[in-house]
Amino acid sequence: MLKFEEICELVRLVGTTGVARVEIEHGGARIQVEGRPQPQVVVTAAAGGEVIPASQVVLPSPLAVDAAAPDGDDSIDDGHHSVISPIVGTFYRAPSPESEPFVKVGDDVRDGQVLCIVEAMKLMNEITSDFDGTVVKVLVENGEPVEYEQKLFTIRPA
Repeated sequence: MLKFEEICELVRLVGTTGVARVEIEHGGARIQVEGRPQPQVVVTAAAGGEVIPASQVVLPSPLAVDAAAPDGDDSIDDGHHSVISPIVGTFYRAPSPESEPFVKVGDDVRDGQVLCIVEAMKLMNEITSDFDGTVVKVLVENGEPVEYEQKLFTIRPA
């Protein structure tokens, strides 16, 4: 039989390594530990070797991400807040090249409202506001690469 400490260590390892599931049978006991599901990335070649622009790829369910700046860096001297990128990828202001931007300077935004998309490995990740306010500045140009924790927007809190 596994000891309590061994079970706790197994749970900790599954939670920190990204392993989806571990199942152990030992001494007549069976333990199954499941971690959080990881996003699945499927890479396939288009028929005939043609390239399909990412803007034409339709994904079933994008990852919604709340992206306020990390602790200690969520506001600047004038009381405005920064929205940062939680991932490395390509910044898009609109859901498609023909669409209007999600937000523009001067727009009022609500908690949970989509501000932009950051594409990472062909996955379109919606970046949402985690507070109400008004967009003061868009800090990144459409289609530009962004880094982890790079500032994307400046928002004046409501």
